[in-house]
Amino acid sequence: MRLKQILTISTIVAGISLSGNWYVDTPNAKLNFTVEGPFGTVHGSFTGLEATIKFDEKDLSGSSMSASIDAKTVSTGIGLRNRDLRNEEKWLNTDKYPRINFRSRKIEKTTNGYKVIGDLTIKGIVKSAEIPFTFSSKGTTGLFAGHFTINRTDYNLGNAGGSVGSIITIILTVPVKN
Repeated sequence: MRLKQILTISTIVAGISLSGNWYVDTPNAKLNFTVEGPFGTVHGSFTGLEATIKFDEKDLSGSSMSASIDAKTVSTGIGLRNRDLRNEEKWLNTDKYPRINFRSRKIEKTTNGYKVIGDLTIKGIVKSAEIPFTFSSKGTTGLFAGHFTINRTDYNLGNAGGSVGSIITIILTVPVKN
């Protein structure tokens, strides 16, 4: 009877680790961005990433990702700029648009890792986005790392032209466990 219980528990644990469900280590997840500003490159970040990740390298068609971040967590290290980014309609207007969301449609293998293709929603505007990423795992932990760019004017962020660059580079470092 004791052996049967041990085998049952081992089967359940093995099933959990092979399920492909990954849980974000939210306090250690990093979502950083850069954009050219009038006085050089502006560096910023968001915190509190919430995500549902089902990723199995052997079953990409059964894999999916969705993620959401609180837009009010935007931080550039300059209080006045942060306030403008959060409050002004031409930027994030976080009272009206509190979340930035991504939902995958497909995940593919690439020569350098993977790419997730999905819908990115900022300020209620939905655009297709491709995010190249790598994934490494060790036991029950893993790390997703990727970066991509968006054109800020596609999401009505700021005014077209002007002293702020059009291209925003987003860098993701997402530790996970299953």
